[in-house]
Amino acid sequence: MSDTVRTHLRVRASELVGRGWLNTGGKSLDLELLRGKIVLLDFWTFCCINCLHVLDELRPLEEQYSDVLVTVGVHSPKFEHEADPVALAAAVERYDIHHPVLDDPELETWKAYAARAWPTLVVVDPEGYIVAHLSGEGHADGLSVLIPELIAEHEEKGTLHRGNGPYVAPEPTSGTLRFPGKALYLPAGRGTAAGDATGTPSDVGSWLLTDTGHHRLVELDTDFQTVLGTFGSGLKGHEDGPGAGPDATARFNEPQGLVLLPEDVAAEAGYDVVIADSVNHRLRGLSLTDGTVRTIVGNGVQRLLETGPARVDEEGAGFGGSLGDHPLDVSLSSPWDVVWSSKLKAVVIAMAGVHQIFSFNPRSGAVSILAGSGLEGLLDGDAHEAWFAQPSGLAEDADGNIWVADSETSALRKLVIDGSGAVTVHSAVGKGLFDFGFRDGEASAARLQHPLGVTVLPDGSVAIADTYNGAVRRYDPVAGTVSTLARGLSEPSDVIVDHTQVAGSEPLLVVVEANKHQLVYVPIPKEAQQVDEGAVQTHRPKSPVAPGPMELTVRFTAPTGQKLDDRWGDPTQLKISSTPPELLVSGAGTSVGLLRTLELAADIPEGILHITARAAACDGPETADGEIPDHAACHLYQQDWGIPVLLQPDGDTELVLDLRGMD
Repeated sequence: MSDTVRTHLRVRASELVGRGWLNTGGKSLDLELLRGKIVLLDFWTFCCINCLHVLDELRPLEEQYSDVLVTVGVHSPKFEHEADPVALAAAVERYDIHHPVLDDPELETWKAYAARAWPTLVVVDPEGYIVAHLSGEGHADGLSVLIPELIAEHEEKGTLHRGNGPYVAPEPTSGTLRFPGKALYLPAGRGTAAGDATGTPSDVGSWLLTDTGHHRLVELDTDFQTVLGTFGSGLKGHEDGPGAGPDATARFNEPQGLVLLPEDVAAEAGYDVVIADSVNHRLRGLSLTDGTVRTIVGNGVQRLLETGPARVDEEGAGFGGSLGDHPLDVSLSSPWDVVWSSKLKAVVIAMAGVHQIFSFNPRSGAVSILAGSGLEGLLDGDAHEAWFAQPSGLAEDADGNIWVADSETSALRKLVIDGSGAVTVHSAVGKGLFDFGFRDGEASAARLQHPLGVTVLPDGSVAIADTYNGAVRRYDPVAGTVSTLARGLSEPSDVIVDHTQVAGSEPLLVVVEANKHQLVYVPIPKEAQQVDEGAVQTHRPKSPVAPGPMELTVRFTAPTGQKLDDRWGDPTQLKISSTPPELLVSGAGTSVGLLRTLELAADIPEGILHITARAAACDGPETADGEIPDHAACHLYQQDWGIPVLLQPDGDTELVLDLRGMD
């Protein structure tokens, strides 16, 4: 960053205010205690997939600069459940966060730093002044340039203090399982050769689940206690090879969804189970015969929306066709669940990181976008027009349609697949990106809270792992109603019909109770409970804005050593829409540039502005003629904002957002 950029008015960082601290050994921190360190404030919330990406992006920087850099996670919750301190402590442990975390349930620090999106990063220099304000993910390269600059500057001034930071590791959870993610029933004859504890193959099948916190898979007997086998060494990482036994070397990184391939497909493909290896951004294949693990889709590079061969235009071009010449060349982004589609003869993938649904054909190797424009929100319609928000759970019904637990919109969605393979998207439950609650009754008024799992019951109704409500819910598509089957669970992350029951017994569901590190049975009663604890909105302040013209500015400064890639025209873009659509009289749509004049309707009391900003910059010193060198590495910076607004006469007439703002 050049010196001229930092000649702006210096802004003192606001104090860190909240309910308490985690990972500090019970000690409270303030900026005075952190003076002399470079402080990186990471505004996050544990439901947010982009926030989880940033946690992983920051780990190498935290390790490299451990004596001068202190990352402080400021947890400013979106959902009501995330404001629970017990749930937050579990999330900090689950995601292996090795820096102090400020619990900010009232969003006091969030508001003090004018954060408008999750994630937001703010860099504070050793003297306590803000030097950078960054939105979204993908800023690790820029920070790797900025941090050495700050080190050099403050070492020269004598204001940099080296030494250990304030992080104190908590006591880890012990047990067979650690934050299990998803479960899969293995019918008799499809499980491993391990059989039961005596070595006798089971005649009722077994359960395979992703032991996410231990980075492995575990096969359990129907008592949910007896371990029949494990797959993966338990070490975090990516490695193919032997997955079972004492010589296992295969590695996973927070595996989530599982699906068992049909026997004929498995025989041809050479593996039985497909695993969504979420943090590795890959799909893995597991052979139950010998325990071998292989990578079947993904190059390990996190996918950025609408880049490379997966680009999707306004008319939907880019859907249906293969995304690359080979599945190992395709980039994925946090695949969270997988299910076999009998209609498509393919694995359907909930691609949480880019808010889309993909498909993978194990026979041909083709990887395609099945549904979702990549914009974050709730919008139904044709596949290429639909919006999702972190789809996290999938299930196929008897008609071959796919039900989706769309977590960030707290919604139950449905992919209707016709005979030609064309897809349309419908919403059964859910209203929008900031609406959630715990309410039974008519589906149009019912509310969920960040569901992660879904399954189809024998009568055609749908059971939902309503994760942040700690409940299992049931949607009846015939009656158009929602009821509650069970509550009091600790973050249920998946729900599956029990296939091991004796004929005539009471029907049961198997629930993955992630925060209690166990599987439990839940009966399916004839009469469901009725719950109405209200519908609520995200505890996030609405921005007061005035009807009429509004000037929108998105600030972007390329990192030192990068230049805006203007070889093919303006490398920046804004895409703007609103909920309801009538909120925007003019200014909606997609065009180049990071400045836009909007006109807001006078007769709409409130709504949400959906803003997507992009900028492309490339590495390397400029050539003598100022051009970007050939073969320079290029980077796409992108952030989606969903900004709740309240229209009032004395509201703001300007809106300034930071994609990468430098002070």
